[in-house]
Amino acid sequence: MKAPLPRKFRLFGRDTRTDRVVPPSGAAAWLTLLTAAAMAFLAVFALALSVATGRLADRWSEALANGATVRISAPADQMATQTQRVLDILSVTPGVETARALDPAETQALLSPWFGPDLPVASLPIPQLIDIQETPQGFDAEGLRLRLSAEVPGATLDDHQRWRRPLVAAADRMRMLGLISLALIGAAMAAMVTLAAMAALSANGQVIRTLRLIGARDGYVARAFVRRFTTRTLTGAAAGTAVAMTAIALMPSAGDAGGFLTDIAFQGAEWLWPLTIPPLAAIVAFVATRTAALRSLRTVL
Repeated sequence: MKAPLPRKFRLFGRDTRTDRVVPPSGAAAWLTLLTAAAMAFLAVFALALSVATGRLADRWSEALANGATVRISAPADQMATQTQRVLDILSVTPGVETARALDPAETQALLSPWFGPDLPVASLPIPQLIDIQETPQGFDAEGLRLRLSAEVPGATLDDHQRWRRPLVAAADRMRMLGLISLALIGAAMAAMVTLAAMAALSANGQVIRTLRLIGARDGYVARAFVRRFTTRTLTGAAAGTAVAMTAIALMPSAGDAGGFLTDIAFQGAEWLWPLTIPPLAAIVAFVATRTAALRSLRTVL
């Protein structure tokens, strides 16, 4: 006589017939829940790191893309004359939209994060800075650099290219590291769920042999394990994701002027991304458990 199989296999919800095949508690159950919760927690932070670095790369690229700076180092009695000369050159340079000399208050604001707000800018030999905003077409940086060196020897052009490329490249690499971390977390979760499923299969070997004697097929037993471990993984991942999202939401934010470490958070629609982690974890558990169960049932039990 064959054991009656359920007409329709249900992955979620209560199914008392298949639940009897896998024990509801034990080391394997707690291992699966804790592993899923821990990996989901780490995955949320890896995702936040990837999103934040991508946002940082975009911000740096936009901030430095259409700007340049001229630095003028000259004696105090010649500073005004050379500054005006540079402004005259920039006013007739194709591709330069606006050019203006920074006043002492703006220079002090730029230096205050390193030297404090009480830096005596007026009494120090600080170079004069001229901020340049380019048109979308841009200007000939090399030609402008040659003209400035010929007519205003104390002027140096910085078109931000040598600063922008390494910063954006570093941010892009950090974003890639975040994505690689997500992949490694998924692989580790699959490995742990596989080990837990194999341990549960071995622990219930006698029950499985009894089911086989009364006609139950391996597919029925495998579905029972798949259902149990997928549900456990989804529950643990949902708990870990909720805790991680709460922790990120409670992190202090320094706004647009803040540093990178205070900006590891989600913004707007980005909060929807962590919600994909529990379903993805359940898919990983489904594939890993099904593969492990069918292999174990064929070769061991």
